[in-house]
Amino acid sequence: MTNAGALLPIIAILPFLGALVPGLMIRAGRTACASFTAVPTALALAMLILLAPAVMRGEVLQAEIEWLPQLGLSVSFFLDGLGLLFAGMILGVGLLITLYARFYLSGEDPMGQFYTYLLLFQGAMLGIVLSDNILLLLIFWELTSLSSFLLIGYWKHLPEGRQGARMALAVTGAGGLAMIGGMLILGNIVGSYQLTDILQAGDQIRASEWYLPALILILLGCFTKSAQFPFHFWLPHAMAAPTPVSAYLHSATMVKAGVFLMARMWPVLSGTDAWFYIVATTGLITMVLGALIALFKDDLKALLAFSTVSHLGLLTMLLGFGSPLAAVVAVFHIINHLTFKAALFMTAGIVDHETHTRDIKRLGGLRHLMPVTFAIGTVAALSMAGIPLFNGFLSKEMMLEEASHTAWAGSSWAVPALATLGALLSVAYSFRFILHVFFGPVRDDYPAKPHDPGFGMWAAPALLCVLVVLIGIFPALIVGPLVAVAGGAVIQAELPYYSLKIWHGVTPALFMSIIAVAGGLILLSRHRPLDRIWQNARRPEAKDIFDGLVARIVSGCRALTEATHDGALSRYLAIFVAATVTLGAVAWSGGGHVTGTRAMLPVSPIAAIGFVLLIVATGSVVMMHRQRFLSLVLIGVIGMMISGGFVYLSAPDLALTQISVETVTILLLLLALHFMPKTTPLESSGLRRGRDAAIAVATGVGVAALALAFLTRDFSTISDFHLANSYTGGGGTNVVNVILVDFRGYDTYGEIIVLGIAGLTIFALMEALLNGPAARRLRNMDFSQDRSRDRHPLMMVVATRVMMPIAVMVGIFIFLRGHNQPGGGFVAGLVISIALLMQYMASGFAWAQEKQKIEYHTLIGWGALIAGLTGAGAWLGGAPFLTSIYGYIDLPLIEEFGLGSAFAFDLGVFLTVLGAVMLMLYSLSRIARFAGETTNIGPMDYDPSLKTSTVEQKG
Repeated sequence: MTNAGALLPIIAILPFLGALVPGLMIRAGRTACASFTAVPTALALAMLILLAPAVMRGEVLQAEIEWLPQLGLSVSFFLDGLGLLFAGMILGVGLLITLYARFYLSGEDPMGQFYTYLLLFQGAMLGIVLSDNILLLLIFWELTSLSSFLLIGYWKHLPEGRQGARMALAVTGAGGLAMIGGMLILGNIVGSYQLTDILQAGDQIRASEWYLPALILILLGCFTKSAQFPFHFWLPHAMAAPTPVSAYLHSATMVKAGVFLMARMWPVLSGTDAWFYIVATTGLITMVLGALIALFKDDLKALLAFSTVSHLGLLTMLLGFGSPLAAVVAVFHIINHLTFKAALFMTAGIVDHETHTRDIKRLGGLRHLMPVTFAIGTVAALSMAGIPLFNGFLSKEMMLEEASHTAWAGSSWAVPALATLGALLSVAYSFRFILHVFFGPVRDDYPAKPHDPGFGMWAAPALLCVLVVLIGIFPALIVGPLVAVAGGAVIQAELPYYSLKIWHGVTPALFMSIIAVAGGLILLSRHRPLDRIWQNARRPEAKDIFDGLVARIVSGCRALTEATHDGALSRYLAIFVAATVTLGAVAWSGGGHVTGTRAMLPVSPIAAIGFVLLIVATGSVVMMHRQRFLSLVLIGVIGMMISGGFVYLSAPDLALTQISVETVTILLLLLALHFMPKTTPLESSGLRRGRDAAIAVATGVGVAALALAFLTRDFSTISDFHLANSYTGGGGTNVVNVILVDFRGYDTYGEIIVLGIAGLTIFALMEALLNGPAARRLRNMDFSQDRSRDRHPLMMVVATRVMMPIAVMVGIFIFLRGHNQPGGGFVAGLVISIALLMQYMASGFAWAQEKQKIEYHTLIGWGALIAGLTGAGAWLGGAPFLTSIYGYIDLPLIEEFGLGSAFAFDLGVFLTVLGAVMLMLYSLSRIARFAGETTNIGPMDYDPSLKTSTVEQKG
C-alpha cells in the first residue's frame, strides 16, 4: 500500500460513515442536516483531489488490506484515470444533489432518511469504481441495487414509486446475479480475482473456451444496470422517485455503472466479433428506440428518462465498436452527458416544484414567468441536441465520425444511418423540451402560479450549465487532460490521435449532423399528427410484458411451492436425501471406480460385538420410535456405543465430548418429554414407510461405500501439519485442543456463538409460549396422576450434594489439562453442567435456582466476549485473529509451567457452554412451574428434633 493509496479505503468508507449522521442531525434542522450530509462527501472529494495529480501523471494508486488471501479475498482498491473520472462525478454531483435536495424536498418529507439513503448509494458507487478485487466489486454492485431501491421507493405513499423500486431491484438484481457468474469465470481463467491482474490477461481471456459465457453473463449485468434494450423499461418507471434521485442515479451514477464496467473490462473483453455484434448492436437499438419513445412522452421526467436510455445506448454503441478512438469518445460523452442531463433533470424538478405538474401539454410560456429556469433548461437542452458551442455537440460529432467508419455485417451504411436517425430524434425531443415548455403564450390554467425558485434550488443546475458552455467552447483546456488519462485507462494502450475542438472540417460527420438537426426540426414541426398516430398505434409495452412475465413466474412458483412445501418434514427429507443419493450414484457410476490399495484392518471380537450392538440399537430406534421414552433410552445407548468406538480408535477427546454431550442431551430431552404424550401417533401409511425405508437403506449403503472408498485409499491430509506444529505453533501437546483454540479457533468461536444463540432462542421461545395461546393448555395440565410421591429421594439429594464439589473439581481439572491432555473448556463446561443438572433433578428447581447467583444470560455474554477479545488481542501483535501467544512462568514453590492466551479463549468457551446448557434447562423447567407442578422450596436437610427429613413443597 503506497502512502497516497492509503487514502483510497478512507474515501470509500467515508460515505458509509456519513450515513450515520443525517438521522441525528435532522433534529437540529433541515439546513444542519444537509450541511453535515455534505461533509463526508466534501472530505472524500478533497482527498480525491489530493490524489488527482499523481493519477494525471499516469500513476495507478493501489491499496490492499488482506482478508482471506488463500481464497483470493482482499479489501483492495486502485485509482487510475477511469476511476478518477467516475469518482469525481459521483462525489461532485453528490454535493450538488445534496444542495438541490435541501430546497426541493418539502417539510413533510423525512429528509434525514433521504440523505442516509443517498450516502449509502454514494458509498456503493464509489466502491464499484475504486475496487481492485472483483469479488469486492460484486458486493458494492449489489449494494447499489439495494440502496437505489430505497431511494426510488422513498415516497412510500405513491404506488408507482413502490412498483418502480421493485421493478428496478428485480431487473438489476437479476442482472447482478448473472454478472457474478461471469466474474467468477474470469477469475478462474486468470487465476486471480484482482482486477489489475485480470486487465493484464486480455489475450488469455479471449483465447479461453469460457470467454463467450463470461462475456454474456457480464454483459447481462451491464445491460440491466444501464437500461439497455430489452431491459430499458425499468428506468422510466424509476422516475416516480423524487427529482434529486433521478438527477443523481439516473443521469450521473447508477445507470452509468454498467457503462463503467464495460469501459473497465474493455481491454480484456473487446476486440472480438462477439463483443462487436452484441454490444454495438444492443447500443444502437437502444439509442434509436429510446429516442423515438422520448419524442412522444408528455411527462417531462419520462421524456428525459427515455433520452437517458438513448444516450446510454450511444455510449454502449461506442464501446461496442471496439476501436480505441471510439472508447475515448465514449469517455468524453460520459462527461458531457453528466453535465447537461443532471441539469435537465433538476430543471424538470424545478418546473414540477413550482407549477405542480410535469405534463408538457399543460405547460408553455414559462420563459416569461421563469426566466432563470428557462435559461438553464435551454442551455442544457441545446447541448443534448448537439448544437454547436455546447459540449454535447463535440462528442456527438465525434460519435457520428466513428459511426461513419463502422460496417455492420458487411454493410457500410447501416450503422451511420441508424446513428444519424438517433441523433435526429435527439434533436427533435430536445427542441420539444424547449419549445413546448418555455415558449408559446402564457397560460391562465397552470395548477400553480409559476415563478423562479430561490437561489438554493437553481444554483446546482446553473453551475452544470456553466460547465456545459465552458467545455463546449474550450474543450481541450477544461477536460482535455481528464479525457486523455481516463481514455488511456480504458484502452490500456497509447492514445490514438484525436482533437477536442469545435471545427473538424468538412467530414461525413458534418453532413450527418446537418441532416440530424434539420430533420429533427422538421420532425418536431409535424409532432402533433405524428403523436396521434403514435398514441393510436398498437405496439408492445415492455412494462406489460414484464408484469405478465412476473405474474406467470409467481403463479408457477406458488403452484410448485404448494405442491412440494406442504409442511411435511418427512417429504422434504425424502426429496433431499433421495436427490443426494441419486447424484452420488451417478458420480460413482461415471467416475471409473477402482479398488482401493489399502488392506482392511483386522476386526477384534470386542469391536465386532460393539458394532452389532450399535446396529441392533439403531434398528430398535427405527422399529420402536413411536414409544418416545424407549426411543430416547436407545438413542442414549447409541451415543454411548459411539463414545466407546472413539475410545477404541484412540480418540479420548472425542469420547469425552461425546459422553458429555450425550448425557446433557438426554437429560434435557427427558425434561422435554415430560410435557409430551408417551407415544407418537401413527401418521405414515405403509407405502410411505416402505418408501422411507428404501431411501434410508440406499443412503446407508452409499455412505458406507463412500467411507470404504476413502479408508482403502492413500490420501494426504493436514493432520501431519497439525501434529508437527501443535506444540511449536500453539503451545500445547493435545493436538485436538490446539486445533480447536488456535488452528481452527475461528470455527470454534463461531460454534460457541451459535450455541449461545440457541440457548437464547429457546429462552425466547419459552417466553412466547408462556405468554401465548399455549399457556392456557399448560395451566390445565394434570400433574396429580402418575407422579411419584417421592420425587426427590433423600439418597439422591445427599449423593448429588456430595458429588457437586467433586464434579466441579473434575471440571476444573479437565479444563486446566485440556491444552496438553484430553479435556478443554467445552468438555469442562458440559461436566459442570451435568453436575448442576443433577442438583436440579435431586432437590427441585426452586431450591436449586435460588442457590445460583449468576444469570445464565450473563455467562453466555461473558463467554462470547472473553473469547472474542482474546482473538482480537492477537491483532495488537500484528498476528491473525486468535493466534495463540504462550510462554513459561516460574513461580516460587511451583515448578515451571506454560501459560498461553488459548487459556483465556478456552475460558470463554467454558462459560458460553455452561451458560447455554443451563439456560436451556432453565427455560424448559419454567414450563413445569408455570403449569403448577409442585417444587421444593426447602433444603430437605435432616432435622434432629424430628428425626426425619423435612421437605417443604409449594403448589
